[in-house]
Amino acid sequence: MSTFPTTARTTVRRLPKRGVYDKETVYSILDEGFICHIGFVVDGQPFVIPTGYARVGETLYIHGSAASRTIKTAASDGVEICVTVTLLDGLVLARSAFHHSMNYRSVVVLGKGRLVTDEQEKWTALRAFTNHILPQRWEETRPPTLQELKATSVLALPIEEASAKVRSGPPIDDEEDYALSVWAGVVPIETRIGTPIRDARMLPEVPEIDLNRFTRFQ
Repeated sequence: MSTFPTTARTTVRRLPKRGVYDKETVYSILDEGFICHIGFVVDGQPFVIPTGYARVGETLYIHGSAASRTIKTAASDGVEICVTVTLLDGLVLARSAFHHSMNYRSVVVLGKGRLVTDEQEKWTALRAFTNHILPQRWEETRPPTLQELKATSVLALPIEEASAKVRSGPPIDDEEDYALSVWAGVVPIETRIGTPIRDARMLPEVPEIDLNRFTRFQ
């Protein structure tokens, strides 16, 4: 199985048994999430900004407005950025308050981003953004105009230095606490698709959207 090289920055030190470095796990978490948080420092001030993203092969694409300070800063020469994605799978309720936890899957990607200037790569990234939300959505919608394309910036981050951290399973209590009469276990948390709400101005002949296309929730 292909793995990312462990570095001083990506090696999981707190509860190292939860660290996962194989590419299949990292990619699956990235592909399931919708929102990432991008962290960077400007003049000594740290910022962490939530935004949309998409993965294409071994590259993570992040998009924003052409006037976005986040994209401009993250694409600057020498600026190191950190991108994280976290999926919450459950609340872990222990017999003691100290041992309460959460089941989760998370990814950290570190590196230097670059501004996408090649027009073909930019189209590829925008298509990936749209289809990351809903498969085949790009193919059925109006593509961006040249003006919209100019108004959008895309940051590319190679997925070269990355790791995942995963917690699963029941609570782990102190041995003497297993005798306590306290409910313990896991409360699963799931992301589900609700009933679609038609836009009031949608043409009446347009059929309902096929929920089976939301493959990551099946």
